[in-house]
Amino acid sequence: MKITKLSLMSASALATFAFAPMAAAEEAEEQREEGDILVTGNVLYSDQVNALKSPTPIIDVPQSLTITTAEQIEERGYTSIGQIIDYTPGVNTSQGEGHRDAIVFRGVRSTADFFIDGVRDDVQYYRGLYNLEQVEILRGPNALLFGRGGTGGILNRVTKKGVLGETFGGGQVAIDTFGEWSVQGDINLAASDTIAVRVNASYESLDNHRDFYDGERIGLNPTVRFALSPDTTLDLSYEYANHDRFIDRGIPTGSTGRPVEAFEDIVFGDPEDNFTTLEAHLLRANLSHKFSDNFKVNVSGFYGDYDKVYSNFYASAYDQAASPDVVTLDGYIDTTQRKNLILSGNLVGEFETGSVGHTLVAGVEYIDTSSDQDRFNAFWDTTSDDNEIFTITRPLALSNSVGINSLGVTTTNDFSDINDFTLVDINVFSAFIQDEIAITDWLDLVIGARFDSFDIEVDNVVSGEVRTRKDEEISPRGGLIIKPQDNISIYVSYSESFLPRSGEQFANINGDNDALAPNTFTNLEAGLKWDIDPRLSFTAAIFDIEQSSPQVDDDDASQLVVVDSSIQGFELQLQGELSDFWSVSLGYSYLDGEQVDQDGPTGLRPRELPDSTLSLWNAFQITDRFGIGLGATYQSESFVNNGNTAVLPDYLRVDAAAYYDISENLRIQVNVENLTDELYFPNAHSTHQVTVGAPINARFAISGRF
Repeated sequence: MKITKLSLMSASALATFAFAPMAAAEEAEEQREEGDILVTGNVLYSDQVNALKSPTPIIDVPQSLTITTAEQIEERGYTSIGQIIDYTPGVNTSQGEGHRDAIVFRGVRSTADFFIDGVRDDVQYYRGLYNLEQVEILRGPNALLFGRGGTGGILNRVTKKGVLGETFGGGQVAIDTFGEWSVQGDINLAASDTIAVRVNASYESLDNHRDFYDGERIGLNPTVRFALSPDTTLDLSYEYANHDRFIDRGIPTGSTGRPVEAFEDIVFGDPEDNFTTLEAHLLRANLSHKFSDNFKVNVSGFYGDYDKVYSNFYASAYDQAASPDVVTLDGYIDTTQRKNLILSGNLVGEFETGSVGHTLVAGVEYIDTSSDQDRFNAFWDTTSDDNEIFTITRPLALSNSVGINSLGVTTTNDFSDINDFTLVDINVFSAFIQDEIAITDWLDLVIGARFDSFDIEVDNVVSGEVRTRKDEEISPRGGLIIKPQDNISIYVSYSESFLPRSGEQFANINGDNDALAPNTFTNLEAGLKWDIDPRLSFTAAIFDIEQSSPQVDDDDASQLVVVDSSIQGFELQLQGELSDFWSVSLGYSYLDGEQVDQDGPTGLRPRELPDSTLSLWNAFQITDRFGIGLGATYQSESFVNNGNTAVLPDYLRVDAAAYYDISENLRIQVNVENLTDELYFPNAHSTHQVTVGAPINARFAISGRF
């Protein structure tokens, strides 16, 4: 049945075209020469931090990917990773419990497959956009490129670096109709011919359409670039992130399984005790040396120190038919203190053996992670439990963990019930090699593999138990690219990835988890890329991701079984300039999957797997100084839970923008979100935690450059 579905999707996809990313900004072109992960023209380059990909034209990359540049982020008024996801095919957002970026990559949920300049950034938090050159989203398992995880894809943020020989600056001040405002700046100083200092900084005062919502976010990122010699470059970077915000986990679903629209303005939480705070210090050092025109080495070091607190109440139960006026609240507070040390080195070489060309990438990586986390459940003095029932009002009768329950009795919570407390140490060693082989002018072969040794120790303080596990996995990757013309490629590719049983956040390996092998993910993909002209490209891809999950046999605990499940789909992209005054970005994805257990297919669809997503953005340059944008994003109906009893309704949101260049260096701009003021629910976390989308709102900005 799967083969038949995939064959039908293949025929459909190859009959349709989509578009790969176009050129990045001029500054990206300058930085390309220094080796940053950027798309300039049609080439994807490795940066000095991880260099896990060689300089390869996008048309020759046997994988589906999307690039969002700093210029596009500014033009569309994006302020979050989630807004970028809304306009990217093959991915959709998850709620992330209101305190973290969470993405569903081709039907695979993730809160940890995030990277900064190719380096792992796995802590759960909301990531800022103030210091980015671009955002790269690669779909499909990516173990060869990025190690464990990346089971459905990865998101990589490329930060701005110092530009040698130039002094320039810029900034933006913005405010929206909810009262949220921000200010950010970007200054590059040429200290000498061989030294450049660049500072990006941002302050955001947060607000939105929900009661009690507030917060602030501070970002500071000074960098220095040293040209130690004509062939050697050193980049040093420090980033400080300080973020706090109110936590909103949405509204319950009713007897129909759909969000209760009558509750759209009610916050099911505590005005004071629903919050998250993050303080992070990130240090990066990247050394790049060119031995010759054909060989280059990159060595990098990263250290991240993250301190996070997350406190929340949320609707855990609601029965609209039996008791429509009351809701059950649950809650907890947890902390995470994590330190990541990541060291990597790699060699990129281009050479020939006879008439066959080779681009070889080989490298090693070492990761040392310590992660301490705990969770304390709510404890109500009236129930001696973590659940309490409240009458549904706006606002709920609850503040500072003191409230009036549905019986009219004062109830107090003290977060004293410990749920877990674990001290985790992880050591990972990886080695990889990949060769891009130009067999002929029209035929390329990509082949490679990565070895990962993942060693984890978990000290469960509550149970007084220490558990360890070591996984050693080899993840292959292969691709075949046929180029009937220089501007057309047809490819097939295969890749694998794995996820240890400690999970994305490796908080524990309780129960049988320390005895079970990792989940493995394989991706079989075929695609077409067509650069119609230098300004316009089409891409189309079809794929099948299969997950193999070792499990303890339900009937015989001494035996293990492997449960296989798969997600199939296709993606289409269009991005480029249709004329001198009209540029367009169009994306569509179709996804299909079924939950599988030890007894076989269940007939249930995985949660948060819409069968169709569609996004379209048009930009029109009306005059030399005036331009407008018009976009829309659509998501079909999906299920909130794996039981398929709660539904996330489909929605269509229309967005718009307009800008005017007062001068060559000064622009005013307005971005309008949800132009038709539709009530919609973009994502969820579980049955009674569905996010309420924002009504019509506008963001006004003034941007300057000097």
